[in-house]
Amino acid sequence: MALELLTPFTKVELDTETKDTNRKQIGILGGNFNPIHNAHLLVADQVRQQLGLDKVLLMPEYKPPHADKKTTIDEKHRLKMLELAINDIEGLDIETLELKRKGISYTYDTMKDLVGQNPDVDYYFIIGADMVDYLPKWHKIDKLIQMVQFVGVQRPKYKAGTSYPVIWVDVPLMDISSSMIRDFIRKNRKPHFLLPKPVLDYIEKEGLYQ
Repeated sequence: MALELLTPFTKVELDTETKDTNRKQIGILGGNFNPIHNAHLLVADQVRQQLGLDKVLLMPEYKPPHADKKTTIDEKHRLKMLELAINDIEGLDIETLELKRKGISYTYDTMKDLVGQNPDVDYYFIIGADMVDYLPKWHKIDKLIQMVQFVGVQRPKYKAGTSYPVIWVDVPLMDISSSMIRDFIRKNRKPHFLLPKPVLDYIEKEGLYQ
């Protein structure tokens, strides 16, 4: 697999002519997905298409390792909303390793397990520009970059550069967040067009985020 690594903010594409076709190319988009929304789906789909990946797996975390601990709903609801969101969408699937393992979700531990289980796969770990700034603080980052190729996606209001090897992919910017959707629901405002309708229907049926 050949990569043309240029400067930060430069879009880099995989050389499809020299890519090892005997190995699968899989993207990973991790997150709390509380709830999943259309910006998540846009990023996953565009990265898959632009880098020519076989598939992108949406990977819900069980417990984030961030210092500012997040409160979240039960993983069964987050997983069900993911299933509803990607139904019939080509090239998107779900990876539940972190939910099954439980505990704090360190990316290094997760990817070490996935690489060990799937030695014929090249992994592309997708992160937003806001997370690129934190790469130096990631758990065992120097070992992690030997296992995965990071893919950076720009986000509204963020500009990031890094000395780490990151492929930057241009994706239409959508200023949508899960916290925004939760806030809409608490205020009895319908978050139409921010997330898939089946997901919104499920939220209303289950009375989530009230």
